[in-house]
Amino acid sequence: MKKALRIGAVALAVAAVGGATAVINTAYTNDELTPPYVQTAVLKQGANGGEVKELQRRLKEWGYYNGAVDGIYGKGTVEAVKAFQKKNGLTPDGVAGIETYKALGMNDSVKVLENDKKGNSSYTNSDLYLLAKCIYAEARGESYTGQVAVGAVILNRVASSSFPNTISGVIYQRHAFTAVSDGQINLEPNKTAMNAAADAMNGWDPTYGCLYYYNPAVATSSWIFGRQTVTTIGKHVFAI
Repeated sequence: MKKALRIGAVALAVAAVGGATAVINTAYTNDELTPPYVQTAVLKQGANGGEVKELQRRLKEWGYYNGAVDGIYGKGTVEAVKAFQKKNGLTPDGVAGIETYKALGMNDSVKVLENDKKGNSSYTNSDLYLLAKCIYAEARGESYTGQVAVGAVILNRVASSSFPNTISGVIYQRHAFTAVSDGQINLEPNKTAMNAAADAMNGWDPTYGCLYYYNPAVATSSWIFGRQTVTTIGKHVFAI
């Protein structure tokens, strides 16, 4: 799946410009809707976001990390990564790159870096903004993980041969999203939705590859209930 994003430090509403492929850092410095900034496609001290949180969660689960799973790549995370790397025969530099991801089983992160090397990453500022709009319209009442999950489903559809191969094509496919049909897609996304879109593009997929989601309390299609359920996050059931 194409999950890294080509993005420059420009306003989100303008057309994308050429630039180096990179993973988005989702930190915002104020209350305004400012764009994420570019960082390298590896994680190191100073990084933050959902991918860092997943890294911390795995390190903590295996006894290498004792701090908060807060998505902030601080000194404690660096030391935990070094300890993990040393134990697994890797260079103990405290930087999470492709070999560290492989050892941790962070397969989505591995794919991001592999796609980056192959030149397969082609998401733009406009893609990020549209994805955030759909997330906000469809899932603004859900948890942060639930919002990332909706973004991940859209990106999974982009990667699937059964759906259009662009974000706009997937979102505007006829009858695909209620928020498009009822006009909520035109609402302005907030900072949380922007962060969720960026984390989804950076490879965080809480749905484990799902192509569908629905709220069983309001869904009316009998067809959707027949899909294989993978996980439930908040009010949404995610399925394949």
